[in-house]
Amino acid sequence: MKKLVILGAGAGGTMMANHLVKKLNKKEWSITVIDQERKHYYQAGFLFIPFGSYTAKNVTKQIAQYLPKGIEHLNIRVDLIKPEENKLIFSDGKEFEYDILIAATGCRIIPSEVEGLDGIGWRKDIFDFYTVEGATALAEKLNGWEGGNLVVHLAEMPIKCPVAPLEFVFLVDWFLTKRGKRENTKLTYVTPLSGAFTKEKTSEILGHMLTDKNIEIVADFAVEKVDPEAKVLHSYDEKTVPYDLLVSIPTNMGDELYEKSGMGDDLNFIPTEKHTLKAKNYENIFVIGDASDLPASKAGSVAHAQSEVLTENILRHIKGEELLQDFDGHANCFIESGFGQGFLIDFNYDVPPVQGTFPVPGIGPFSLLKETRMNHMGKLIMKWMYWNIILKGVKIPFMTSKMSLKGKKL
Repeated sequence: MKKLVILGAGAGGTMMANHLVKKLNKKEWSITVIDQERKHYYQAGFLFIPFGSYTAKNVTKQIAQYLPKGIEHLNIRVDLIKPEENKLIFSDGKEFEYDILIAATGCRIIPSEVEGLDGIGWRKDIFDFYTVEGATALAEKLNGWEGGNLVVHLAEMPIKCPVAPLEFVFLVDWFLTKRGKRENTKLTYVTPLSGAFTKEKTSEILGHMLTDKNIEIVADFAVEKVDPEAKVLHSYDEKTVPYDLLVSIPTNMGDELYEKSGMGDDLNFIPTEKHTLKAKNYENIFVIGDASDLPASKAGSVAHAQSEVLTENILRHIKGEELLQDFDGHANCFIESGFGQGFLIDFNYDVPPVQGTFPVPGIGPFSLLKETRMNHMGKLIMKWMYWNIILKGVKIPFMTSKMSLKGKKL
């Protein structure tokens, strides 16, 4: 019996387990999913917790609920991968062999990468919302907010859900307006990018929105350190931004396991072939989602698109066939803009976000690169779809692995 191992039971790992259990010959292959955690989070929902729209309970399930029958689930930490020997070393010292390994460990925030960020101010007047604990603590802080300098700070790219920092600053503008505290608050968005976002047209549109909402943008800010006593952000070129409340998106990194195993880059992401999803340096290791170094967005929609391509390539690998070059970097992301409105962007490696309709050409109901009520509703619907359709590997006609150009104004 040959062994296929999925390392990580987040979005990508769970989707792959659900796809492959239907495709692999059960007499020839076993599937094992390994994750040290027991809880599965709808991470896109963390954004709404600081504003009271969701609670931790709304975004948390048990991992075991979403893994299919017919697979083995191990709740243990992997301390080391020996790719040359096709072995995993568990935290208890035991070894586990594999024939195919799928890395689906995601990425995590590392606040210690910025001097002072996780010091005396952490979870007091410096917060994140990329963890359920951080988002919950921030909700309590915002509930008592009376005014001052509120700074939203992006440390460096890449990060998971690249639009989330902008969504947060738009939502906090709405939240404070609703509570009558907006006039008492100076909102500042600090980014290492030259504009509001990584994609030029989207950056232009969202940058104008920041201006219209009286949100100051400080661009090209390469953060050196945070002084939590003086409450000041410092850049390497001696810019400073004072804050009373700092909401930071710290450096994102892959699992330290890959550093220890000699498999990762400087940020512990696995070098991955951008169209096949095979690890560049290993013939029987594949990567899905945020664990890779691909120039695609680190987002659930991307993992969903990758899962279909990767499933086919796993089957081809087993048969000794040439891998498909089918993943085109496709991502579609709803962007909350506050006051019950939202945007939708659809793009891939080569085609930037453009205007048009989605998913039905000429009909929609969603509009691309336009602020609409329907786009906001689409964002909210995604939570139900995530738990009930996406994680289970159910094919969705309008969420294709490749980007469709129909209905787009190129």
